[in-house]
Amino acid sequence: MNKPEAKKILREALGNYFDKGSELLFACPACRHHKHKLSINLDKNVFKCWICDYRGRNIRRLVRRFGSFTQLQRWDQITNRTDLARFADLFEVEREEAPQKIDLPREFLSLTDKKRPATSKFAYRYLQSRFVSDLDILKWKMGYCFNGEYGNRIIVPSFDEDGDVNYFVARSYNGDSYKYKNPPASKGVIFNELFVDWNSDLVIVEGIFDAIIAGNSVPILGSTLRPDSKLIRQIVMNDTPVYMALDPDARHKENKIIKTLLKYDIEMYKIDVSGYEDVGSMPKDVFSERKQNATFIDGGDYLLLDLISAI
Repeated sequence: MNKPEAKKILREALGNYFDKGSELLFACPACRHHKHKLSINLDKNVFKCWICDYRGRNIRRLVRRFGSFTQLQRWDQITNRTDLARFADLFEVEREEAPQKIDLPREFLSLTDKKRPATSKFAYRYLQSRFVSDLDILKWKMGYCFNGEYGNRIIVPSFDEDGDVNYFVARSYNGDSYKYKNPPASKGVIFNELFVDWNSDLVIVEGIFDAIIAGNSVPILGSTLRPDSKLIRQIVMNDTPVYMALDPDARHKENKIIKTLLKYDIEMYKIDVSGYEDVGSMPKDVFSERKQNATFIDGGDYLLLDLISAI
């Protein structure tokens, strides 16, 4: 790395700094604290704010988020990073399809209103048992069906980037042997893409109740992710840090996703889900602590250990 040029780019993107030799101290653009508490280590390619704990293992994230496109291009040149635009063919879709749009069940009743129907009692009680708060209900626009095809089921809709419903999850709250009864539509959407923040850490989880606990997350709804899936494309093109938190019995699926994202130098972490059936069965404070202590996935070490474990 050309350190003088790197410092020049960082100064242009983040402002003046104090050079302490092994680290550069900037004012943090995330929390905007008046003191220079954002520490950047060029040798280790890491950064951390000692006020708000904004951190990462790839300084490029700072340049991409807070700098200009020209500054990002210059950063990629001095760090010899492969320009992902050269691999645009990997992300081409053979046939551009119209965005999937569906209707919610006709019997859908919202749970977001303070004055809920009397029939919502058992649906609401079930959500409470799953650590779902009133704020979660509002954020995820949850509802339920008391009768009809999706009777006695919680309904969680998914909204595409334009705000249209493109899928929904229907989960039984009365002990039906078929826990889920989902619509006859493709799962190949980014669930609730409208609310995903690609500039923040993204947690990949299995199901919708996992996602509610995890915060900024995408549930893959039990599906596998193709290398050319829209979710993979968005993560790579936005250089989004990823935390993997699939169910303990989904190791093979998780490994495939990790290997795909490692090819594109995505910053990745593994959250420990042991001791619980899934993320959705964790109290939020437990998940927050485990995310804080997540293990960084080093590309070379991970692939080697995976190879050894397969022998």
